[in-house]
Amino acid sequence: MKSGFVSLIGRPNVGKSTLINTLIKSKIAITSDKAQTTRNIIQGVYNESDTQIVFVDTPGIHKPESKLGKILNKQSFSLMRDVDVVLFVVDASTSLGGGDKYIMESLKNANAPVILVLNKIDKISNEQLLLTIEAYKDLFTFAEVVPVSGLKKDNIDVLIKVIKKYLKDDVKYFDDNTITSNSVYFMISELVREKLLRVTIEEVPHSITCVTTHYEEKENIIDISVDIIVDRESIKKIVIGKKGSRLKEVGMEARKDIEEMLGKKVYLELYVKTIKNWREKDKLLHELGFNELE
Repeated sequence: MKSGFVSLIGRPNVGKSTLINTLIKSKIAITSDKAQTTRNIIQGVYNESDTQIVFVDTPGIHKPESKLGKILNKQSFSLMRDVDVVLFVVDASTSLGGGDKYIMESLKNANAPVILVLNKIDKISNEQLLLTIEAYKDLFTFAEVVPVSGLKKDNIDVLIKVIKKYLKDDVKYFDDNTITSNSVYFMISELVREKLLRVTIEEVPHSITCVTTHYEEKENIIDISVDIIVDRESIKKIVIGKKGSRLKEVGMEARKDIEEMLGKKVYLELYVKTIKNWREKDKLLHELGFNELE
């Protein structure tokens, strides 16, 4: 039995959430084309008969503009420690930038081997890929380099094979049926937030969070309530939409995914609440699960 913990580190929007869903073969992390989609640390469990890999998806490392942003960065950097392998995930279809260099500088303090994972290779030619690999290898000594496409599932089996080489534990941390350590409450609120990200304009996502406030399982249906928290009344109007049309669309789409996840009919109620500057309030951030790490 071989097992271990593997963290995914990278800039926002490089495809870490899509990659972890592909690795786990199940949707445990929400995805969108908006940067900073992942806000909490998400664990996904990969199981084989003789292997268990606990993948830890982290918030994208970025230049923080709020207290929330600073906490998210601290969460991500903390997961360069106390893991067996670090996957530095980059978007191979974009050029190496200052954000990547900043992360690589921090990776020099990692206590684990760092594997460069070049994601989105389906978007580039082999020639471009080779040039990109050389650019990164000139700046950092990686234990391995693995090109993949999380979306197309290309080379995923190779990535798993490479990771296995660095696993040191022989303990099974989760049972064979566990695919994520995240709570049902968390998964529900994230599915609602995913639908919001997909239907709202660019400025909205960073000022929205969701929290599941009610969950009651009855004989034939599960009653669920989720609060959508925004920081301005103008954003509240956008989220609700004309005569409630956008909120209704979000509710319908989220309910489908929640029912698929829970395997039961769901009655979902959404409430939009305005809390000014919620991203700067320590107590509220703590209540929403954004705990500041030492």
